[in-house]
Amino acid sequence: MKVMIVVTHLLGTGHLSRALTLGRAFAEQGHEVLVVSGGMPAPQLDTRGLSLLGLPPLRSDGTDFTRLLDQDGVVANPAYFLARATGLTQAINSFKPQVLITELYPFGRRSLAAEFLSGLEAARELPQPPVILSSIRDILAPPSKPAKAARTDVVIAEFYDGVLVHSDPAITPLDSSWPVSGQLASRLHYTGFVAPEAASSHPEGTGRGEIVVSAGGGSVGQPIFRAAIEAARKMPNRRWRLLVGGQDAEARIAELSHLAEGTSVLLETVRPDFRQMLPLVGASVSMCGYNTAMDLLQSGASAILIPFDDGKEVEQGLRARSLAQLTGIEVLNSSDLSGQSLADALNRVISDSRRPPMTEGFDGAHRSIEIATALFEANR
Repeated sequence: MKVMIVVTHLLGTGHLSRALTLGRAFAEQGHEVLVVSGGMPAPQLDTRGLSLLGLPPLRSDGTDFTRLLDQDGVVANPAYFLARATGLTQAINSFKPQVLITELYPFGRRSLAAEFLSGLEAARELPQPPVILSSIRDILAPPSKPAKAARTDVVIAEFYDGVLVHSDPAITPLDSSWPVSGQLASRLHYTGFVAPEAASSHPEGTGRGEIVVSAGGGSVGQPIFRAAIEAARKMPNRRWRLLVGGQDAEARIAELSHLAEGTSVLLETVRPDFRQMLPLVGASVSMCGYNTAMDLLQSGASAILIPFDDGKEVEQGLRARSLAQLTGIEVLNSSDLSGQSLADALNRVISDSRRPPMTEGFDGAHRSIEIATALFEANR
């Protein structure tokens, strides 16, 4: 099959990372895959086996997802949005997908609804219209108004053949974060969790015994890094590694380097071998996005989770609290974050018995392929 995945990450890189994992799974089974990305470039992510098309990129202005900035940091104007929509429709008309997957939309990215709808309409007008699916994570940002959920139902009913929910309903049903109508329930396909194959331990032992601090690919993690540097002064016998992401990573590292003088803190940009480090670390400190949660479960790493909660975000908090029931995982709210509170929490989880890695329930990408294939064959 010819499979197109359309994704725009606006703050971190989690949405793109999950879309690429899904795309690689299709490619590994011999399907032709084109990922259309509308977010900022993320060269550290794995695009092997895929074709990647970048639209004129956007990012959010911090946590304001209604104020979108172009690649120069200027508020995107109508011409910029039109260029994105044109690029998407041209890609659909050229590639002619047999399966079209929109990541998050229409459950999110409402500020980009015009370009997604133009793409969906272009797909529907192809001589052989594709199977159209939405791909969503386990927990969504709940709609602020009933009208938003109702509008999502309308779009699903008009354009979509199904919704791939990358979760286990016995663990996190969609209605724990989103109102599921009867009409929507009939379109849901639970796939299990989507994650790459579990990483083996780093061949060079990188990360062994360290406290590794990460905060995704955006700039919102700076308070976590500052608290980690304070905590490092209170835990001088531990080696610390802070992995800084985002377009301005080098500038942020320079700022943090002054704070870290005299500590055992190593500052680096994000690394492609991060997942191989996790099985070896003394503990991980991070936010609690979907991909981070999968990495921690697969590695068995002890962890402090600091859920992202700016702008009334609740998704990561819900996920973190469910994970905190496991041995060696503790949640620290951002309002309580300090060098002392982080050091205290780390000492507690490090003293816990090591949690065994989880090995089952992460085949959501392959289950997604089975669902898409069955729908494609039924529609031929």
